[in-house]
Amino acid sequence: MAASARKPSARVQVHRELRHRIITLQLPPGHPLSENELAGELDVSRTPVRESLLLLADEDLVRVFPKMGSFVARVDPQRIADAQFVREAVEVASLTDAVEHRTDQDVRELRELLEQQRAAVDDAERFFELDEAFHQRLLATGGHGNAWRTVEQAKAHLDRARRLGLRTVSPVAALIDQHSDIVDALLAQDLEATVRALRKHLRAVFDDIERVRAESPDLFVDGEDERPIRKSITVLG
Repeated sequence: MAASARKPSARVQVHRELRHRIITLQLPPGHPLSENELAGELDVSRTPVRESLLLLADEDLVRVFPKMGSFVARVDPQRIADAQFVREAVEVASLTDAVEHRTDQDVRELRELLEQQRAAVDDAERFFELDEAFHQRLLATGGHGNAWRTVEQAKAHLDRARRLGLRTVSPVAALIDQHSDIVDALLAQDLEATVRALRKHLRAVFDDIERVRAESPDLFVDGEDERPIRKSITVLG
């Protein structure tokens, strides 16, 4: 059997699943992680769970505390800012080529995604998926679609913050309007306006973070203190 066709190892599968649950807030910030419970739920031994938690700790998505256990890391605004810096640098850099080389087909596909987003205005997770598709398509318009993998790898912490904003404070309709402004500027081949619209859109997450933090401070790192809080933390979907 070819290597590319081999089934991923248990550790790879468990790591992917737990990382997905953390980023999508199925496992919210501060949530305790039991190796035994996760192994039973995922139908694997404790070893791939333990190894996966260590990998997630390397990504700062999990915190391991001696004599206390493992917990989903609380949201760290500095890590969000770092991820946002990488994302904005890549996406804005692509706009020069996008504005210069965009085609009518590119604009049509971006507008189709806008229509799908409007249809998903009451479904935060579906909108999130369409938001990702929009930004990936925008990169592809500039001929840099493969750079999306770099963006994805950098923004795990950012994606948690974005989802918190979508579920609590950020109106989806306003985000769609921001997307529309980007497409309008792209259609007009106005680089300055396109860059301005994209930066405004990408930086909106910082305002969301402050509003969520004011309402739910337990979801965030408090200074340098990342010790777990011994109470149940729930994120409404």
